[in-house]
Amino acid sequence: MKIKPVLILSAILLMLGLGSAGCTKTPDLYQQLRAIARPYDFSLAAWEVKTTPHEANQLIFGWRNRTADEVQTVTEHFDTVRRIRTLKSQIQAIDHGTGQGNSSQLETELDALREQSLASQDEVERILEKQIRAVLAEQDIFNPLDAYTIRPRINFPPLNFKLEPPPRLLVVSPRERIESLREFLLKPDISLEEMEAVEAAADELGVSSLVVELGGLGATYPSLVTNEASLRFTLDAAAEEWLHQYLFPRPLGILYTLDLTGLSPDYEIATINETVASMASKEIGALVYEKYYAPYDNAGQSSQKDGSGFDFNREMRDIRRKVDEYLACGEIELAEGFMEEKRQYLADNGYYIRKLNQAYFAFHGTYADSPTSVSPIGAELEKLREQSLSLKDFLNKAATITSRQHLQEMLE
Repeated sequence: MKIKPVLILSAILLMLGLGSAGCTKTPDLYQQLRAIARPYDFSLAAWEVKTTPHEANQLIFGWRNRTADEVQTVTEHFDTVRRIRTLKSQIQAIDHGTGQGNSSQLETELDALREQSLASQDEVERILEKQIRAVLAEQDIFNPLDAYTIRPRINFPPLNFKLEPPPRLLVVSPRERIESLREFLLKPDISLEEMEAVEAAADELGVSSLVVELGGLGATYPSLVTNEASLRFTLDAAAEEWLHQYLFPRPLGILYTLDLTGLSPDYEIATINETVASMASKEIGALVYEKYYAPYDNAGQSSQKDGSGFDFNREMRDIRRKVDEYLACGEIELAEGFMEEKRQYLADNGYYIRKLNQAYFAFHGTYADSPTSVSPIGAELEKLREQSLSLKDFLNKAATITSRQHLQEMLE
């Protein structure tokens, strides 16, 4: 879910913010957290060095492997990805004693499917990039400065993403309130035991922490999108990471970068930026999906409701509101006990969350259009979208926002 000239500068700033910048309010705490995260650091610079030659090779020679039936290539690839997810779940169930079958046989099949997925991955990236660019062109969305200049009709930055496991993110929140205090990128292959050790060490400092799995990352170029998600999610994530890059040189994007680097922390600006990108990417993703894949993708879109009538979104909003009430009264232990009780309740209803705490809500609550957020910013941005003539008009308005008050003034 969750960010370059423009590309290079953004990457440098984000590397500072996510990897080496000091926390202006609590430098001692920051240094202790940095020491805890350092053994598991994800290096943006190392990733760029590894990835750039491959991307250059694909740009020059990738045309040799292009397929005639692009839609079939993409749908078959994501059918394979879906089978990979299913096999992983079955193997995990067997390993935990709750499933049946031969895990060795399943592992052999899983390895074969991963090789099959990897073989089509470069071509799928190219096809989806082309299709998203086509929809952006239909919406007259090309580059971040086209509101002010006679623009070339090209996407800038060029839409480019890689399908592979993105890094993990260590999120740190104060215990007494829900707010992202600091974030650190961690390597994608960190084990569960290592994640729990990092969280335990961070929590010893009196904070709430959580290592989360990212769906994408825009702090790299090309951006990163997870390679084990559905087609619909992948379309949204690829569009969202590009939109973060698109917004970067505008006031909202600049202020968000200052927040990420710790130079000028502003949780409301972070929420506005993330929510704008999330809202617009879902709209773009839906247009791409309907144009190319709706008749062919068997999975469709998943629902958060099941046959029993259990509404995950409503439950998460209710939990968040109650936690906020406890914390507002200074009842930290009650809030944490309540979250653990509700985590078990969600698991009993088929929704497993490894750890539900202040850091969980701080991360997911940054998206004001998500079920874990109770921020009014989501409704305010939805109103701004309704008042906009087009998606491009909405992005141009949102890109100028400098504060929550500015957003409210725009609506008035």
